[in-house]
Amino acid sequence: MKTHSAVNRVLLALTGLVLLGAGLLVLTGGLDLYRRLDLTPPDGWPYTTPGSVLLTDAQRTRWTGEGWWWPTVIAALAVLFLLALWWLLAQLRQRRPGRLPVGTPPVAGVRLHGHALAQALAEDCARLPGVKSAGARLAGPAGNPRAHITLTLDPHTSPHAVTAALADGPLHRAHRSTGRQDLTTRAVLRVASHRPHRAD
Repeated sequence: MKTHSAVNRVLLALTGLVLLGAGLLVLTGGLDLYRRLDLTPPDGWPYTTPGSVLLTDAQRTRWTGEGWWWPTVIAALAVLFLLALWWLLAQLRQRRPGRLPVGTPPVAGVRLHGHALAQALAEDCARLPGVKSAGARLAGPAGNPRAHITLTLDPHTSPHAVTAALADGPLHRAHRSTGRQDLTTRAVLRVASHRPHRAD
């Protein structure tokens, strides 16, 4: 899993848990479920009856008279805003290219779909000697795409031979067919799991 995908899933999971917990808290108090189900909430538990509030007037105005309160609130909100903006820009930078220009310089009116190039690259890599399976995808903007290739090797296959065959075969053909020599490529090699052989 890519780093930004893992971060996105963790953030979404945490946000979902917080919203779910807050929703259940409000729903339980609003429907008066503690009394109806004869449950005893923990001491200090907020919003236990329909008439209760999450924050009392005293709690809401406790620090507003202090000189440090509003600068702290504004600084915290500014940090949250900058983090949200950074996350949004990170998503835009990680987008997948749609249609790629072909040729250097690009040929007018000729475009290649990034998914088609990734699929052709994966199928070409899967035919390499010693490769059990292959996957490929493109990331980045259309003007500067990056290829990410994952190869699963048969046991006892030489990684050096596979990387040499990858450069001389699928990558060379991809460069030649698209007319692009600036296709940055990252290859991840894995070895397929296998049962140990019994020696007699």
